Amino acid sequence: MDNQIMILTIMAIYISGLMLWGVYQGRKVKTEGDYAIAGRKLPGWVAALSERATGESSWALLGLPGAAYAFGLTEIWTAIGCVAGIITAWALLAWRLSDEADKLDAHTFTSFIARSHPTQTRWIRMAASSAIVFFFFFYVGAQFLGGGKTLHTLFGLDPLVGMVITAIVIIPYTIYGGFRSVVYTDVIQAIVMIVALIVGPIMGFIYLSQHPDVFAPSIGQALEQAGPSFTSFTGAASGFGVGVVIVGGFSWFFGYLGGQPQLSTRFMAIRDRKQAKIARNIGIGWTLIAYVGALSIGWIGLAIFGPEGSTTGLVDREFVMPKVLLTIFPAPIAAILITGAIAAMISTADSLLILSSTELTENLLKPASRKMQQISDKQQLRLSRIITALLAIIALVLAWISGDNTFIFSLVSYVWAGIGGTFSVVVLLTLFWKKYSGKAVLATIVTGLTFTIIWINTGMEEVVSSRLLTFFIALLAAMLATWLWPTQKYNT
Repeated sequence: MDNQIMILTIMAIYISGLMLWGVYQGRKVKTEGDYAIAGRKLPGWVAALSERATGESSWALLGLPGAAYAFGLTEIWTAIGCVAGIITAWALLAWRLSDEADKLDAHTFTSFIARSHPTQTRWIRMAASSAIVFFFFFYVGAQFLGGGKTLHTLFGLDPLVGMVITAIVIIPYTIYGGFRSVVYTDVIQAIVMIVALIVGPIMGFIYLSQHPDVFAPSIGQALEQAGPSFTSFTGAASGFGVGVVIVGGFSWFFGYLGGQPQLSTRFMAIRDRKQAKIARNIGIGWTLIAYVGALSIGWIGLAIFGPEGSTTGLVDREFVMPKVLLTIFPAPIAAILITGAIAAMISTADSLLILSSTELTENLLKPASRKMQQISDKQQLRLSRIITALLAIIALVLAWISGDNTFIFSLVSYVWAGIGGTFSVVVLLTLFWKKYSGKAVLATIVTGLTFTIIWINTGMEEVVSSRLLTFFIALLAAMLATWLWPTQKYNT
């Protein structure tokens, strides 16, 4: 009990400091542009750390380690796909999105797309924003779910209660400070996360060498003892199944190619091209270290506890990160590092909330009402804060209804296919194909999202991943629609 009190105290201090920092940054927000995209004046190092903290979320500290713990070496393909996508995005897209957002004076992800295709601006805003808000309810729910699981592991709280606590932490400073508060709190979270992903594996290897009573004294032996599928890079699949496993893991690559609005908005907010280069180097370096650490923690958990569902194994694979840290570290150090998991969830949930709020306000509510178009900057700011609060409550309710047995990995995968696969095509063609037309953008969005929903809900996801197919189905729709309705891309 003393350890639990110590952990709770440390986490309370950290989270209280985080909230105060967020509120302090929020005091600098004066306009809707500040609230939505920090005035497009972010230094490169801030944008990079914020993008990485947001991009990894509970995925890198709970979802990916949990998958590595449950499936072994197979998850290397997932890591390769993600890392390749992140590197490509930073090298190819970041500075271009920054330049284009500045030229078009775009404050939101959807406004960038819509202003690039002025003949269909209204319909693009409606279609894109509706899709983003709908899918992001699932994504925000995944972060609340991650908070519930972590607090359950630490204190034995009901995961549903943990979701509520996570929401209570996130909502106040996000409502108050918007994008600016979010990105500057992300910086702190990214630092805590990377420390956890470096120090955790190092001490995990030392722990295994000093404790012969664990399931296996090394990762290699743990994988062998867990079963043949754990030591295979293809999950012991054969024939066509080998391709399915590899492609399914690598398919995460396609969602990073500009199609995740919460990440692309960070690119858009970078001050200038020089800062974009600084951001690129930091973002890529952080990613390489983080993914090695996340996989290692999952495999170390396998060596300590044994496979999921075994006598000594974990009941829920996504408890592995906090369980490992609590096992190998004294309680105070574990508390500080586990705060990294809480930080990851906060950094994504707040980003998703603010993005959904600005998309809903700027692209759906304001265009639908002349009154709202005439309100003052102060009133716009108040409206954005109210919308953010309402969206947070709805997302929490949906996460509550989904129950505590839902896997974060599955929820994130769903969004990565529908939003990531579809909008990656839209962003890439908007930037690199002048003939890509406004009507083709609409066809791409409708086709990609519809296909994802049908594919997953008919059970075909088990055959071939929608993260792969959505990208290519949307790309095919884009090419056909552009051939039918060619329009010269608008340039400012």
